Amino acid sequence: MMSETNSSARDWLDGFAHELGFDAPDEEAINTLLDLAGVAAHDSERIAAPIACWMIGVAGIEPSDALALAEKYVSERTA
Repeated sequence: MMSETNSSARDWLDGFAHELGFDAPDEEAINTLLDLAGVAAHDSERIAAPIACWMIGVAGIEPSDALALAEKYVSERTA
């Protein structure tokens, strides 16, 4: 059962970003991260999606650059 206090994803991300001490990603970054997660999940198992997003955060790579790297990795693996 969902609580009446559940927030939207945008509200949750904004609040969590505040706790982390920085601004939440904008809509373009969110969409790119979702695309990256999709590439990772579709080329392997679903667990790869959140871990890939965590990895780019640790590496300090922009989502758009990470998406390009992920797409390159997938195309080279399947070539």
